[in-house]
Amino acid sequence: MVLYRRNFVPGGTFFFTAALADRRAGALVDNIDLLRCAFRVTRHERPFSVDAVVVLPDHLHIVMTLPPDDADYPGRWKRCKALFTRLPAARGGAGTRNRHGEYALWQRRYWEHTIRNEADLARHVDYIHFNPVRHKFVSQVSDWPYSSFHAYVRRGALPEDWGGRAELSLRVGEPR
Repeated sequence: MVLYRRNFVPGGTFFFTAALADRRAGALVDNIDLLRCAFRVTRHERPFSVDAVVVLPDHLHIVMTLPPDDADYPGRWKRCKALFTRLPAARGGAGTRNRHGEYALWQRRYWEHTIRNEADLARHVDYIHFNPVRHKFVSQVSDWPYSSFHAYVRRGALPEDWGGRAELSLRVGEPR
């Protein structure tokens, strides 16, 4: 068994990638209202702030900051993933179960990176916002509806045409 080493930093800021078990599925955007509900309930029960997020059909990226005295991001992910799994099941879209009888919607683990400084945060936020273009869902960042990019534009932190067109290449996030 692989021993995962997680960095638990109270009040830390973290970049995460969580993916569906079936990377061909579109359950995240197909059920965006349920995903938002799962995050809202989780944030109410176990507060955290969302610094940036993008939801794609089969995976999501998020930068979140925990409260100063709290380092339990695994508990938050467990709760959010469980809620989102149960909500579509209640609608009749339960999906398949694995050999343990659990719904096999999510990959069992997630990718985590501790944000080290402001430059690291900026790189990961850029990666999140550019990800729909990178995956060729849209040709410009502003065309993807499930992204915190639009909140950044409303706050004046980014221009509407940030990221240009699909030919732009950012060197951030996961390696190709």
